[in-house]
Amino acid sequence: MGRDMNVESLVIEFWRDGYLVIDNYFDDRLMDKYQGHIIKHFGETPDFLHNKEFLEKSSTDVIPWFPQLEGVHAFDTVEHDKRLIALTEAILGSDWSSLYSMVMFSKKGSQGQAWHQDCPPEDKSQFNLNRLVYTMDINDATGGKTLVMPGTHRGGVISVGDMNEDFVEQLVLTPGKGTLVLLHGHTWHRVLPVNGKYRVSTNYRCCPANTPGNITDTCVYRNMRYDFNTSSVIEDRLK
Repeated sequence: MGRDMNVESLVIEFWRDGYLVIDNYFDDRLMDKYQGHIIKHFGETPDFLHNKEFLEKSSTDVIPWFPQLEGVHAFDTVEHDKRLIALTEAILGSDWSSLYSMVMFSKKGSQGQAWHQDCPPEDKSQFNLNRLVYTMDINDATGGKTLVMPGTHRGGVISVGDMNEDFVEQLVLTPGKGTLVLLHGHTWHRVLPVNGKYRVSTNYRCCPANTPGNITDTCVYRNMRYDFNTSSVIEDRLK
């Protein structure tokens, strides 16, 4: 474990910043097992699944896979990790709901992801929690580092503007293999372009009690709101 696991202090840090990074949370053997499943599924040059409008407007070309929905039970191990369950409950409270895991694959040359919030932030009690597990090192060679804007989970809707603008307040995350990153769904975040063969992470999404399971169907970018359920732009924020 890469840092003190005092749950109370971790919860305070999460609610202050809107994200939390814990290095060496999962052991290398488990991460190698997961990585093997991921590369077996994707290969190294899979096709994009989103339509052309989304790819152009979002500056996002991440390819998803939902292994638990396909009966790949190896991905249940992290889901059932007692430490992760306890930390999640300390952050979200009782009766939180676990959503299915989603592997996110970006191949070489990928633009990454533009600044966005995972779900509409108008109701601060309604949000998703990303529990991101890294099965490989993310560094200068791989590219695909994650940028976050600390504290923006408390600030309402992401501002309108350049999708990939640099901010003085932004922080760069370079998680290594085995790292756990917890990220509030209202926190502004972005992923940089991928330089290596590929970049992968696995997101064990969840949400607090009384939050609909489809909370992430609508994503808020600086230039639009996008509905993944209908694969359509539901608000052009630049007009």
